[in-house]
Amino acid sequence: MPNFTINGIAAAVPDGTTILAAAHMIGIEIPHYCYHPKLSIAGNCRMCLVEVEKFPKLQIACNTVVTEGMVVRSDTEKVRKAVTGVLELMLIHHPVDCPICDQAGECGLQNYYMKFGLHKSRYDLEDKVHKKKVQDIGGQIVLDAERCILCSRCVRFLQEVTKTGEMEFFQRGDHSEISIFPGRKLSNNYTGNLADICPVGALTSKDFRFKCRVWYLSSVESICPGCSNGCNIVADFKGGILYRLKPRRNDDVNQTWMCDFGRLEYKKANESRLLVPVLREAGKPVAASWDEALMTSAMRFREAAEKHGPGSVAVIASPQSSNEELFLAKKLASEILKTETFGFTSRTPGDGFSDDFLIKADKNPNSMGAQLLGFAEEGFGRAVKAISDGKIRALLIFGNVLSDLSDAEVESLLSKVSFVAQVGTGDGAVSRAAHAVLPSASFAERGGTFTNIAGRVQRFRKGFAPRGKAGNDIEILVGLAKRLGADWKFDGEESVFKALSEASASFSGMSYESLGSGGRAVAGGQ
Repeated sequence: MPNFTINGIAAAVPDGTTILAAAHMIGIEIPHYCYHPKLSIAGNCRMCLVEVEKFPKLQIACNTVVTEGMVVRSDTEKVRKAVTGVLELMLIHHPVDCPICDQAGECGLQNYYMKFGLHKSRYDLEDKVHKKKVQDIGGQIVLDAERCILCSRCVRFLQEVTKTGEMEFFQRGDHSEISIFPGRKLSNNYTGNLADICPVGALTSKDFRFKCRVWYLSSVESICPGCSNGCNIVADFKGGILYRLKPRRNDDVNQTWMCDFGRLEYKKANESRLLVPVLREAGKPVAASWDEALMTSAMRFREAAEKHGPGSVAVIASPQSSNEELFLAKKLASEILKTETFGFTSRTPGDGFSDDFLIKADKNPNSMGAQLLGFAEEGFGRAVKAISDGKIRALLIFGNVLSDLSDAEVESLLSKVSFVAQVGTGDGAVSRAAHAVLPSASFAERGGTFTNIAGRVQRFRKGFAPRGKAGNDIEILVGLAKRLGADWKFDGEESVFKALSEASASFSGMSYESLGSGGRAVAGGQ
């Protein structure tokens, strides 16, 4: 580990560490545009210039490796003058349309101009080179070539990560620009990452453009619920509405990327929501209080078990539920309802598309967690057969796990059950057929853990309070259990996870603290 000094601070860093990375490790900011930790080093923006003792010229920090005894300065007048000059060159032809640019608030040009620029332009506005603006180049991206600073991040991403290579540099000199190849569109499933890595407003998201200024948004660390890969994300919201999902770095799961399908998962938390407890009376849904809905559900489950035996009660769990919720659902089924008819299904509508990068065929975030906690797909099949045979008198079902069936098929199947209670977030065929609807919080409105396909347990955190009168799933299950006579004393997801880790060998020794922000593999996991 070479020892070096930067701005008077001595430090030791691993062999092969660049000056830029080393500075970041000890909290020193060196401005940069073209560098990205998961892309090759281009060294073409020249913003990361630093002074290195015994070097006759300024060096780029992104591609200069720290050596033993190296002395670096990033805060000298020579460096500041050079960086200001580079920034001025980048801004010469920039349209400076900040008031109407959707990147405002998270733009590298704005941020660095305020820190390292603050110079007056020496270039006449009418002499600026004009380029194509507001181009739909396919996927989730809009291109504004006038704003581009030619950092080449997008080109390298499409060459090195997706390997589809749809973009390149065109023209020369001050007419040089990034563009799509003629006759082509972005044709991969990771186009949204281009907006993430673009340091300016050249590549922006079609879906998010002009929906909300970023300084109005709050953020929370979460996990993408779109498939079993469990990509680490940041969920941005304002009030009780989600606005976008962006990838969060985890080198063990998704590096710094996420797919285009996952980015749109936020819409499910906003649209077609179940927001009020409902009891169906004479075939008509009627709004009810939480106490009424839970009491009625508990009474009907108790009646079915007492009159027809525990085998007349079934529980169908959802792999969209957290480990904590599944643990309580299993506990409710086996210890309180004393039924052996319970299971889950990972089946979802569609073709089960997957690739060799991030997208998995299982479109649920927690199928692995369900299996580790004792739910089986075979149990789901047995439950459905028992329902079809008219043996189930009371059913507790989570989410829309029957979504691979048509609405008519769901209605026909559930019509054979005397009482159906659903715990769900979104409206669907199950909620329209259920006798009691217990509206649950979305993944952004509650906390817990998911276990991804590789067996990594990862936390997702609550961003804001549940919308309407929707309830936290754990509170719903605890409320139902107490009305069935159980003495559960769980208070929040952390207390449930503690009990889960004590009861399950797969999760043994885990705690929210040990999971951290990157997660931890279960026993025997990757």
